Amino acid sequence: MAAIIRRTFPTVTRYSSRHSRNVSTYKAFESSSHVREQNVGLYGFEVLDTPKGFRRFVDEAIERSGELISYVSRLPPSMEIIRTMDDISDTVCSVVDSAEFCRNTHPDREYVEEANNACMRIYDYLHFLNTNHDLYNAVSRAERQGHLHTEEAQRAAHALRVDFEKGGIHLCAEKSDRVNQLNIEIANLGRKYNENINDDPGSLDIFSTSCIPKHLQRLLQPIYGSFHGKPNGQLELSKLKRHGFRVKTDPDTLSSLLKSVSDSEVRKQLYITGNSAPHANLDVLDKLIDARNELAKILGYKSYAEFAVRPNMASSPDVVWSFLCDLSETLRHKADEEFKMIRDFKRKMCNEKFADLEPWDEAYFTGMMKSCTYNLDPSIIASYFSVSQCIDGLKVLLKSLFGATFYEVPLRTGESWHPNVLKLLLHHPEEGDLGYLYLDLYSRQGKYPGCAHFAIKGGRKLSESEYQLPVVALVCNFSGSPDSSSSRLNHMEVETLFHEFGHAIHSLLSRTDYQHFSGTRMVLDLAETPSNLFEYYIWDYRVLKTFAKHHSTGDVIPKKLVEAMNGAKSMFAATELQRQIFYSLMDQTLFGKQYSTPREIQSTIADLKSQYTSWNHVNGTHSHIRFPHLINYGAGYYSYLYAKCLSATIWQKICLEDPLSPCAGDSLRTKFLRHGGAKDPSNLLKGLVGDDILRDVNGGIVPNISSLCKEMNL
Repeated sequence: MAAIIRRTFPTVTRYSSRHSRNVSTYKAFESSSHVREQNVGLYGFEVLDTPKGFRRFVDEAIERSGELISYVSRLPPSMEIIRTMDDISDTVCSVVDSAEFCRNTHPDREYVEEANNACMRIYDYLHFLNTNHDLYNAVSRAERQGHLHTEEAQRAAHALRVDFEKGGIHLCAEKSDRVNQLNIEIANLGRKYNENINDDPGSLDIFSTSCIPKHLQRLLQPIYGSFHGKPNGQLELSKLKRHGFRVKTDPDTLSSLLKSVSDSEVRKQLYITGNSAPHANLDVLDKLIDARNELAKILGYKSYAEFAVRPNMASSPDVVWSFLCDLSETLRHKADEEFKMIRDFKRKMCNEKFADLEPWDEAYFTGMMKSCTYNLDPSIIASYFSVSQCIDGLKVLLKSLFGATFYEVPLRTGESWHPNVLKLLLHHPEEGDLGYLYLDLYSRQGKYPGCAHFAIKGGRKLSESEYQLPVVALVCNFSGSPDSSSSRLNHMEVETLFHEFGHAIHSLLSRTDYQHFSGTRMVLDLAETPSNLFEYYIWDYRVLKTFAKHHSTGDVIPKKLVEAMNGAKSMFAATELQRQIFYSLMDQTLFGKQYSTPREIQSTIADLKSQYTSWNHVNGTHSHIRFPHLINYGAGYYSYLYAKCLSATIWQKICLEDPLSPCAGDSLRTKFLRHGGAKDPSNLLKGLVGDDILRDVNGGIVPNISSLCKEMNL
């Protein structure tokens, strides 16, 4: 399904607009207002003025695509073929992206159900498009006969042909049909895997209520249980009740409790329970591995990992393994030192000279060590990061780096899916409008969990004077509401917000001829770099002092507090990086080999953890059954570590001297962000910071790790 639609991140809506607009009537960051007018439809699509509009939306997209198919099949090899293919892609993406976004965020069940149905219909039509030989032959002719006059058109033709062939169009009918069946099966298994994580996070009944910190008790379900037997031969315990909590061990709750619960046995039970659910995913993942492996074999690859990595900078699993193992070896000594520090601290605190350090001890004792060393109070840190101030911080960055400003745009009747949504326009005083951003930041039942960037509409050149503006959405799940004075973020949430905002800015600032390459629509092992780069800004005092102010006093965050936060961050950096390497190797292994049983998979993962981390594997736990990146980034999770190395180099060479410098912003925008996926990624990076940012290894490309090592004092 990738030939017509090229996406790295979830997506949503359609906007074509003139390049310039008068923004004097817009007010920056005020509360959203609705203009009384005719219903303009969800996300501005008039057809979506009711839930059933999705049906007509699909019909119209199919009709329009049919006209474009007839047109492109008659064209001689030319640039017009690629332009028309992009028209088809844009038409279908309008439906796919709006339906996907709707079913992940809309509170109205009727809209969600209609969006689900639209997804099924449009994906069926995508199979027709991706197996259409008229389209495939037209693209192949255009690529082969050399009538494409720009680098971007040449890259688009090549990418389209390769993606068509990844869908099996060049195979015999029997194999092509099997490829389609497998793609549908893989999509369904991925959906089931994620549903199981949401539906069965695991639960544990805890009756040692005193060990649960009071600030967490209000988040847990109270329960009452009966004692059994007789205490001291006195009273029948069946007549006594005891108070406890039923804990759902979803990742967020589990993380909070492992940091806070002092009782080692309770932490152990929580860890094992949380890392053993949902059990149903053992079977789902086993089937997914088999299906992906069969797909890769039919298409002529040795493994799914090879199939997934081939188009990226790395180009082969061997190159990925070489990179990960080199990084692992470089930081092993420091990670072992950190492990010993934690173990010694535990022994001291527990007064047990030979106590072992277990995985469920890590969060508790590292948190305690950071607090003892730097005297950090998370509630004090959060007092400087209200949601509105964090949005102000994003505004400061955009103005300082790129000379652009966000203005709030009044939401029109029917456009929004929830009253808390804001719509912002990114405007440049000389260039005009640059794009739109929806903000859906607060938690509610049934909403997409976690935080994500949805590339709603890709930008593209419509004519010499007209550009289709990109539209994106930032979805988060912060507590509170826009009207709540208590809507403050912990620093990890701020980091996540800036990370996702890095994706959004990549989409909003890109200026490509084709939406096929807009923003994050690029090779996977480069796409995470801007988001990782934006994380640096919320650790730099020079940036934080411009917006991080106390919610009640207005005082700027103290420099010493920021220094302490940075010190705490670096304390166990090697341990955290080692964990990410383990996840990446697990991902490569699961989709790089053929397994006969789930038990064999579990044994392999246990071996990887023992070999590449300082920590033991806990028997009976299955971390791979609740790791959604295996679905979205199958054999591509290593991309986060590529991005970590690349962003470290960019930060040190471009941004570190003055992180708010317009000069740095101009380099980032003109040499990197504006090109999306339209240029060769290696040339893009070297043009930004120089040749030494990358290394050639066995026919593939890996990042230079020296900047990251310098940052971590390795």
